[in-house]
Amino acid sequence: MKRIVRQQVAMTAIALGLLSLPLAATAQVTPADGDPSATAAADAPAEVVVTGTRIPLAGLTSSSPVVSTGEQQIRLQSALTIEDFSTKLPQLSGGVRQGSQGSDAFGAQVLELRNFGQSRSLVLIDGTRAAPFSFRNSVDVNAIPASLIKRTDVLTGGAAAVYGADAVAGVVNFILNDDYEGVRATATSRLSVRGGAQYGGSLLMGAGVGERGHIVLAADYTQRDLIRARQRDWAATPTQTIPSIGGVFTDVASGRRFGFGDDGTFSLTPATTSNLSGRYPLISPLKRINVAALYKYALAPQIELYGRAMYTNARTEETGTPGATPASVSRTVGIAQNNPFLTDAIRSRLTFVNGVAQVNVVRSLGELGLVTYHTERDTFQFQSGLRGALTGATRWNIYAQYGRSTEGTRITGDGLVANAAGANNFGAIVNTVDIFGPDRPGLAAALGSPINGFDRKRDQFVAAGTISGTLEELFSLPAGPIGFATGLEYRRETASIGQDTALLTGNTYRQGVQAAYSGSFDVLEWYGEMLVPVLRDLPLIRKLDVGGAYRLSDYNLFGRHGTWKVEGNWEVARDLRLRGTYQRVLRTPNFGEFAATTSSLPFSNLVTVDRLRPRYAGDPCVLGTGDAAQCARFGAPAAGSTDSRSANYLTGNYYYGGNPDIKPETGYTTTAGAVFTPTFVPGLTATVDWYELDLRGAVGVIQPVAAITSCYITNPTAGNPLCGLVTRNPGTGTFRDAFVNNQNLGRLLQRGFDIGASYTLRGDWLPGRGLRASYQGNIVTSYLIQANPTVSAVQCKGTFGATCSSDGTTLVQPDYRHTAGLGLLLDRGVIQFDWQRIGRVTSSTPGSTETLPAQDTFDLSASYDFTDRVTMSAGIYNMFDRTPPRVSSGGIFNTFPDTYDILGRTIGLSLTTRL
Repeated sequence: MKRIVRQQVAMTAIALGLLSLPLAATAQVTPADGDPSATAAADAPAEVVVTGTRIPLAGLTSSSPVVSTGEQQIRLQSALTIEDFSTKLPQLSGGVRQGSQGSDAFGAQVLELRNFGQSRSLVLIDGTRAAPFSFRNSVDVNAIPASLIKRTDVLTGGAAAVYGADAVAGVVNFILNDDYEGVRATATSRLSVRGGAQYGGSLLMGAGVGERGHIVLAADYTQRDLIRARQRDWAATPTQTIPSIGGVFTDVASGRRFGFGDDGTFSLTPATTSNLSGRYPLISPLKRINVAALYKYALAPQIELYGRAMYTNARTEETGTPGATPASVSRTVGIAQNNPFLTDAIRSRLTFVNGVAQVNVVRSLGELGLVTYHTERDTFQFQSGLRGALTGATRWNIYAQYGRSTEGTRITGDGLVANAAGANNFGAIVNTVDIFGPDRPGLAAALGSPINGFDRKRDQFVAAGTISGTLEELFSLPAGPIGFATGLEYRRETASIGQDTALLTGNTYRQGVQAAYSGSFDVLEWYGEMLVPVLRDLPLIRKLDVGGAYRLSDYNLFGRHGTWKVEGNWEVARDLRLRGTYQRVLRTPNFGEFAATTSSLPFSNLVTVDRLRPRYAGDPCVLGTGDAAQCARFGAPAAGSTDSRSANYLTGNYYYGGNPDIKPETGYTTTAGAVFTPTFVPGLTATVDWYELDLRGAVGVIQPVAAITSCYITNPTAGNPLCGLVTRNPGTGTFRDAFVNNQNLGRLLQRGFDIGASYTLRGDWLPGRGLRASYQGNIVTSYLIQANPTVSAVQCKGTFGATCSSDGTTLVQPDYRHTAGLGLLLDRGVIQFDWQRIGRVTSSTPGSTETLPAQDTFDLSASYDFTDRVTMSAGIYNMFDRTPPRVSSGGIFNTFPDTYDILGRTIGLSLTTRL
């Protein structure tokens, strides 16, 4: 009943119109001179979006640090997807990329700001929410056509009071080209010299609709080829073994053993393992189609209809959470004396009793193939609204949007353990199908069974509107009119995940137990923002503005919360502007965190699955690095007594899931900076911004590696609550189960500096239009992660490893990153040289001294307009073919594909024609 009332209130408030219209979708203003956040839009039409505020004031500049990437930079990267250019920005740390094998994103690309977790960065399209997918609050940015992007703004420092929940680390705002006129066709390819390709094309059309409207249509197609680990020398993993693909067979009665090598050779002393890791996928293949339409039409002099419609179909193949490792069996079965596949050599090793020999069989079922998730994702979003002038100084805006993401996954390379009667399938076929040796015909047909799982649906409905403008028609202060924006927003989100019966019951070889669940929430929000001009044209105060914003959010599940912002902009002189913000931010739990029931995988997967290896690093008590008294207290095995990194040491399950009692995260963000535009050096702009992100009650999980480290090394006390997250087997003391359900943990606290600079040197002595230099850097001075309020915080700046990952996705936390460029501006094009650097990092594992050196990669690119209708862009990316740094343990294919370039030298070429 309460929900129905809330929905009726929201709809009524919106329908009433101008007295209480919901909040604005965007604020359109003229870019400020000299502000790098506006540089990318300097050549755009008269009005642009200022990310970080909804107040439409001419000349307004953002108080928060904003880094922009414009159309030219996107073109120079021969970009087919967002990933092709977003990974160059220092503030975008990692997230989920094309090399993220084993991720539950299933081929999506997810952005992550400042290593704060993918659910703490809000993605917008023209200032309004993009459609999320799956069970997180994340957006697959592959659903945004790169050809339609005018520029991308990355705002760091939080923006929850302006845009709502999830804007904790910041906002990524994609500004679309809704004014395009003409027809533009582009064909693009990116080819790695070490193997692997990405190619596609786009068509963009825009035209006026009579005298009163405009429409833009876009269509993109992208295809990315599969790259396997064997195509990169550095990805070789000779120790990543699986049970023998030929099989090891032991006669139970006599203990006699035999088996088959990978080549099918019979042996009495067979190798127990094989290695197929060279076949594992390193980069997921992708086929993607995007279509989009942007429209606006003046219904009347003061009323404009506007909106967008976007649809994406993406098909990917990746390894899923269990990894690519083939299914395997370890089982005692009855081999009949008349089994037609017994050779004399095999028969001589068996003991038949009543015509049956009991044989223990250990073998991988390589015949089923690698475990592969074939996922098809459809994402669409439709938005429509009305906007116009209320008075000469105020505007109104009202809109509604609906988005849905649906996914279906077909899992191959696995099969059913038991049949409908409960009998073991492998045991039932050992006398009718040849199981002796590798590549046995008939095994795949007998045991392989495609499984339909992870039927994921996500819906989002938003209805919102605003009144914004200035109070100049009522009064003005001596320094100018007060700017304001106020409104309401209603948002409802639902999610569901359906599973095959085999996944629900754990009746597969590799998938564990996967839960099905659904959930929903809604929120009604009021928001207000104000900007007050305080002083103008005084000594040392050319302009001083202060402002603030407040948002009151009423959730049906999470209660009522307020977020706010105070800000200031002080232009000392034309050469110097100071800016700062202080904000309270909020993130509500996503569906996986509050609605998911418990799923599980075999604990041993943390040893056998490459993607999961960083979550477990062995038993400190066995390795000799643990506190002796603590090890004795919990009954651990003696140091050196066994191999704690073997699969047999982890006997139970790895349990994960949501928590219905979880609470929203709250925190505070602070930024303080300066913008230098020295008049004595025309063309130079430099920015320096200090920031602090302080998040309390952070939602997350404590992975076994972190819990074990805390319990036995860094905080070896009897009352350490993290000790209970990894249990031991009575008697043997080996590890049994791990529990990693979501919970409100401790604290994430990061401090650092963002530094930016750009300089354009012009002169008659220079060729073309001049020389342009640019720099964007991020320096992290401190990054503390406190896993639980009862344990000490860990300093994570400049580290790598799961101990210092806020969400288990991005495993590298450099304390320095930059992108620097030097461009020659030609009369009809540009030649650009770029340098990306990721600083040196050390292992976050206590006692480890392993260090990964700084990584430098260089790009050389150019774009040239041969005619007014033909443009060619080309580039050599990672031009010196720098391989990613190698890590001894805890990585994925010996490195961290979510952070470092794994393609090697790549050649890009793009040809654009315009009509």
